[in-house]
Amino acid sequence: MSPSLGTVVITGAAGRIGNVLRHALQDEVRHLVLIDRVPLTAQSPVERVIRLDLADLDAVVSAFEGADVVVHLAGLPDEAPLAELLNANVLGTFHVLEAARRQQVDRVVIASSNRVTGFHPVEKIVNPDDPVRPDGFYGVSKVAVEALARLYADKFALSVVCLRIGSFEDRPDDVRYLATWLSPRDCLGFIRAAMTAPSVPFAIAYAVSANTRRFRDLDAGTQLGYTPVDNADDHAAHVVGADDPIDYSAPQGGRYASPGTTLTHIHGAP
Repeated sequence: MSPSLGTVVITGAAGRIGNVLRHALQDEVRHLVLIDRVPLTAQSPVERVIRLDLADLDAVVSAFEGADVVVHLAGLPDEAPLAELLNANVLGTFHVLEAARRQQVDRVVIASSNRVTGFHPVEKIVNPDDPVRPDGFYGVSKVAVEALARLYADKFALSVVCLRIGSFEDRPDDVRYLATWLSPRDCLGFIRAAMTAPSVPFAIAYAVSANTRRFRDLDAGTQLGYTPVDNADDHAAHVVGADDPIDYSAPQGGRYASPGTTLTHIHGAP
């Protein structure tokens, strides 16, 4: 990315991906606006920190003034009560998109999740055109996020890219991550491509590394301009159970697709 692209806003800048992204972009943008509910400290002359809750639409609109690109990473990152996910993920994304529309932002990049298709079987290579099959309430909230993004692209001509983020870790430490791992290097590559790809009215792409065992199609990411380079199998020797037989009929969401993962978040559920 070139500094000539101007101001980049990151929501959820205090999170793990946000922290990696802010440091990677220091020399690539003219201004970097970091938004989160928790306190942050500017670490370079290009940074400006804004503490706010995305529930406050007026505050979000004000924070987006002068923005060229918004990278929306904020939200609840895992299974939770549905009402909390709808408030944090869906309503928060609505405010991001509406603020971007009002401020005429050139591009919005939204962190979706590979868990919107977690109930497809392991044997299937899933691409963004396949039906959504969320593996829990968290996946449902990300389906709604993608629907909002599509609406704003279709109705208001807002350029939006949704990245279905995989398992973001320094290295895979779980058998499922051998398929879903997203390395920090590849994560940055996908986000940069989503920020800079020309002439994209709307796109959805899986953001996972080039894992030998992956069950996500990477063509959409390649079309945006990035091909991942890391492979979880390079770390397989250190992952317990890596050599166990694979159940190809099992859901891609693994433990996230189990009933108990969601039932614990339903009040009064037996």
